[in-house]
Parts: sequence; structure tokens; C-alpha cells
Amino acid sequence: MATITDVASRAGVSTATVSRALNGKSTVDPVLAARVRRAAEELGYHPNGLARNLRRQETAVLALIISDVENPFFTAIARGVEDLAQTSGYSVVLCNTDENADKERRYLDVALQERVAGVVLSPTGHATSVDRLRRQGTPVVAVDRPLAGIVGDQVLVDTRRAAGEATTHLLGNGYQRVGCLSGPTGVRTADDRLAGYVDVVGGRSALFRRSAYRAEGARLAALDLLDEPAPPDALLVANSTMAIGVLEALAERGLRPGRDVGLVAFDDAPWTTLIDPPLTVVAQPAYDVGRAAADLLLARIGDSTREPATVTLEARLIARHSSRR
Repeated sequence: MATITDVASRAGVSTATVSRALNGKSTVDPVLAARVRRAAEELGYHPNGLARNLRRQETAVLALIISDVENPFFTAIARGVEDLAQTSGYSVVLCNTDENADKERRYLDVALQERVAGVVLSPTGHATSVDRLRRQGTPVVAVDRPLAGIVGDQVLVDTRRAAGEATTHLLGNGYQRVGCLSGPTGVRTADDRLAGYVDVVGGRSALFRRSAYRAEGARLAALDLLDEPAPPDALLVANSTMAIGVLEALAERGLRPGRDVGLVAFDDAPWTTLIDPPLTVVAQPAYDVGRAAADLLLARIGDSTREPATVTLEARLIARHSSRR
């Protein structure tokens, strides 16, 4: 493994200059700083923050990098990871990417620099720095979505099957034109939920829109669907944050869930039973996802030669009045 002395030798500077350059000190000439960063990148060198922590006998650290800390689904995953990690002597640092590939990349760089013991990651679906972590020997477990093009440990939920069951449920309750609001193209969960819906209604009958996993985007997408010449009389919504936007859109049009438009949304957020009518949901075992991910990560830390494992959990439909006429 490369040392700070190796970087100094490659860049033709002192170790003190390397330290100042990699810590962003303004006293280093920009040309020298660029040369140091290039040498560090070529040698695969990263400042060993974890080693400093261990010398002070602090607790080992895991990084949890999730897509949206405000989404109750990811909050429950975080709790599952933290509960198991804490009992095993690890602390957890929580990072929120907002589905932004640049933020994800920065947090992965921090994980590299601090030499965390392992990473649990909900990937954005874009190119990441995960391969750099793997080259350094840092274990990574993907949650909710697989890592594109990489075989590794992962914990997923079979949401394609669950989306199909939810669509069948709406049709079975007398709704005839079921539509779907899903997340961004290229995000595995969004693609799977849309595919599960299409599996049931068929490609010719599919009526759907995509938006960011945000309330405002879903509100606009729902209004667009409701303005169709033959609008849907029921909607399958990809997550609970989007469901808030859909409820706002229905209110704007003077439509009531259940009576006028059937509604099913992924994730059993705490508020879903408090509205009138209560919201039918596809409940994902988010806490169990987090615990399973932490379990895989700790097993990988203990034995790096283990075969990669995929844990697939099931979601369940909880029928309430928003999907009943």
C-alpha cells in the first residue's frame, strides 16, 4: 500500500508539502498541489483517517450512504443498519445523496480517505467510485438497488412482483384504467415498479408518467395524467413521498381517493393511516433490509473471501379504503 513518502517521491516534493496539498491548504502552490494529487491518484494513496482513530482507540466506523434521508423507507433502513452495527461495536456515519451522483461520489471519496471499515450504499444508478473502494479492500453492500455491472453483496426487495400484485388488486376492485407514476429512468426500483405494472396491464394499455422521487414532481405528473382525454381511474405510485404530491393533485381536481380515483402507493409511512380514506400501501420490510445489509457487511469484514450474496426480501400489500370504491 502506498505511503505519504511514496507520494512525495513521485511528485518530487517533501512529505510536508504532500500533507498540506492533500488537506487543501492554500499555502501550497497550485501547480505543486496538482502534481501531488496526480501522484496520489496514480499510487492509490489516501490519507489514513481511520488509522488515526484506531490509535486513539475510537470505535470502528461504517458509512451508510442513502438516497433520501427524508424518505421514511431509508430512515427505517438506517435504523436497521445502526441497531445491528452498534451491537457489534461499530458506529455508523449517515450520508444523504439526494439521488445526486456527484454527492454520492464525494461521500465515497470521504469513505476512502477515512478508511472506513465498510460501506452500505443505496446507489444512484450512475457511475460511482465503488470500484476504488473494492480495490482498496473496503467491503460494500448495496441496498434497495444493485450496483450496475458489479457482482457483490446486496439486499433487495422484489418490488416488480409487488407492483404487479398492487395493479391486480386495483383491477379486482373495479377500476378499469389503472395508471402508474414511477421514478426516474435508470433507477432500478423505478424501472422494476413500472415493469411490474406493465406485466399486468400490458404495454398497449399502459398509462404512466415518470418523475423524480419527490412530491412536487409527482404532483405535476399526476395532473398531466388526469388531463388525458381518457384519464386513469386508479393510480399506482412508486413511493410515499410521491404519494403526497398525488394527493395534492387529486385535491386540486376535486377528486377523492377511492371514490373517484383508486390509489395504492409503495411504503407504509406513518401518515398513511391518518388520512381519510386511509391509504392502501405496498409495505417494504425496510428495517429488515438494513439489518440484513449490516449482517452481510460485518460478515464480509470478517471474511473477505466469502462468495457474494444476494438477499431478496418480499413486500406485502396492505389494503385500505383508498383502493376500494
